[in-house]
Amino acid sequence: MAKPNKRVKSPLDLMIAAVIRAECNDPFGVLGLHEDSGGLVLRCMLPSAAAVSVIDAETGELVAQLPRIHPDGFFAGPIGRSERFPYRLRIEDGLGGSRLIDDPYRFPPVVGELDRYLLGEGTHRLLYGRLGAHVTTLEGIAGVAFAVWAPNAKRVSVIGDFNQWDGRLHSMRLHPGCGVWEIFIPGITQGSLYKFEIKGADGKLLPAKTDPFGFAAELPPKTASVVYDLKDYDWNDAAWLEKRSSAMAREAAISIYEVHLGSWRRKPEEGFRPLNYRELAVELGGYVQEMGFTHIELLPIHEHPFTGSWGYQPIGLYAPTSRFGTPDDFRWFIEYMHELGIGVIIDWVAGHFPTDAHGLFRFDGTHLYEHADPRQGFHKDWNTAIFNYGRNEVANYLYANALFWLDEYHVDGLRVDAVASMLYLDYSRQPGEWVPNRFGGNENLEAIEFIRRVNQVVYGDHPGVMTVAEESTAWPMVSRPVHLGGLGFGYKWNMGWMHDTLRYMSKEPIHRRYHHDDLTFGLLYAFQENFVLPLSHDEVVHGKRSILGRMPGDRWQRFANLRAYYAFMFAHPGKKLLFMGCEFGQEREWNVDESLDWHLLEDPFHDGIRRCVGDLNRLYRELPSLHQLDCDGRGFAWIDCNDRDNSVISWLRKAVDPKDFAVVVINFTPVVREFYRLGVPAAGWYQEVLNTDSKIYGGSDVGLGGGCQAEPIPWHGLPYSLPLRLPPLAALILRPEPQ
Repeated sequence: MAKPNKRVKSPLDLMIAAVIRAECNDPFGVLGLHEDSGGLVLRCMLPSAAAVSVIDAETGELVAQLPRIHPDGFFAGPIGRSERFPYRLRIEDGLGGSRLIDDPYRFPPVVGELDRYLLGEGTHRLLYGRLGAHVTTLEGIAGVAFAVWAPNAKRVSVIGDFNQWDGRLHSMRLHPGCGVWEIFIPGITQGSLYKFEIKGADGKLLPAKTDPFGFAAELPPKTASVVYDLKDYDWNDAAWLEKRSSAMAREAAISIYEVHLGSWRRKPEEGFRPLNYRELAVELGGYVQEMGFTHIELLPIHEHPFTGSWGYQPIGLYAPTSRFGTPDDFRWFIEYMHELGIGVIIDWVAGHFPTDAHGLFRFDGTHLYEHADPRQGFHKDWNTAIFNYGRNEVANYLYANALFWLDEYHVDGLRVDAVASMLYLDYSRQPGEWVPNRFGGNENLEAIEFIRRVNQVVYGDHPGVMTVAEESTAWPMVSRPVHLGGLGFGYKWNMGWMHDTLRYMSKEPIHRRYHHDDLTFGLLYAFQENFVLPLSHDEVVHGKRSILGRMPGDRWQRFANLRAYYAFMFAHPGKKLLFMGCEFGQEREWNVDESLDWHLLEDPFHDGIRRCVGDLNRLYRELPSLHQLDCDGRGFAWIDCNDRDNSVISWLRKAVDPKDFAVVVINFTPVVREFYRLGVPAAGWYQEVLNTDSKIYGGSDVGLGGGCQAEPIPWHGLPYSLPLRLPPLAALILRPEPQ
């Protein structure tokens, strides 16, 4: 007996089966309205529906009932019309309830041809305006347009609290040429939670992924992205934006207060909770203004899963962390700072990212954002992945992110973290653990090109901002323009100055004469870059002790040393950066999980440090000689850099006007130096504008009694000199009174 012929499945049958199994990479080719030999048919996948009806969206007329053709919830049937029309679906749940929805599969693409082209080319400056989740209206219907880059995925769906996290319901449309998947889902509003459900090319379901372009995120440890509309914020900081370029210039006084928002100050009366963005704006802004800092620098505010990473292992580069509020709360924070005349710099992490399953790592089942070769794509020190800077789409993702913070949040600068790890292929690697470039060298040519590109687009689009490199090697021309062969940063952290001078200050005064070069060596290269002098968070953790904790001697000497060191820093060429707590001499190391020790300000010594830093900030801002030529060799001249036997160091700081200068002399021993003669370039009365041994700071009040008259006695190669009384472990800053 002959066996019955088995019906051969058509391509459409196979696609329907793929939709039901949630494996279809072209759901728009199956679902929605389609032409058939007998007219239009409509297909939908609604697993929770008991019955589905088609309703004319304009007239409310019942057009058709769709039969269920598969028990998993696939409905399909003819609708008795020959022309397309706007329709809605009435879904009955079988329990007497029903609801009307707009079918996502009736809407056209939301990513245009130009967007696809620019993404593939890696030149889409407003990429964040196309990819991600965007509240929008399409064909008169409100909803959210989703788009994500996942070129190697077999299927991508949007899942969220609006579809019970069911990946069968909102499978996305693929644009094969650029690897972008997109869909418009009507009816979703701001605040909806979502992720992307992705099947890799091998058909395996990946852990649900957060949106690489998500503008907001759930409060960790939860990991979903949150739909957030950034279009409606009404900025009121135009006055600041117009003048900020002068606040960022090499000629400006730039004194930066580095802050970790979660541990700056907490609410003890409310279980020691951190302050939120709006509370921080008022309290932190008022404090920074009172202390005289010109800028704040925030440790990374990108969303990050682990608080202990301090934000340096971000998952959501486009989302300010939800730990302190919403994106609009953070905008309010920045706007409030601008109203106070304070610039806001954020730490920007483009060197690596964590390997958490819900993040960028193996995003579509392949090494998409990171290098596949662990010798190029994995940081052993931090157990993180390294971006593939040579891939156009990845470089575009990152430099569009840099522009995003400037465009959408009005931040005033980006301090780029761990630049050295990006520049060198052999960074923290042993022989055989890295891959040379095409010339056989250790320079990461793709990262160099990426860094230059970032600086070009940032300064090109926002000439009033600054970029700052945390670069710890002798790489040349970090803060020189790209067209001259530099990396294009505005400023570079002077890590050498920091290491040398902290090493010097940790020595007992009796031994300092043997380490005098640690104070002076930095001037050999001080003007090769536009330097920032950093005493950052990295110097007060991991057993290094606090800055005060490194000072030798008894209690009085420790505080005197610290005041002298801060004066050395503020009078030294270069912009300034001080980590929170250092300004009042926190005793213990910084702890990310606790507030700073504000109670220490009840102690006169600690409050004296705070007063001293405030006065140094004021002096630094008010005296052009201390800031105008910070990055120019014309603004500095030694008076005596060789008095190692007395551990005394002295120099001149000069303004653009050659008649405007300041004299700096520091005694790094606890011995009062009587009749210490110091050469100066001009006659007249020299006013003592700062003495770190002043009684108001906790010092012994040794000094000049307000000033000193220059005598016509040549000294130190200069035509006049001052007979000084140098206070112990203290700095004097003197300024000639105008003639």
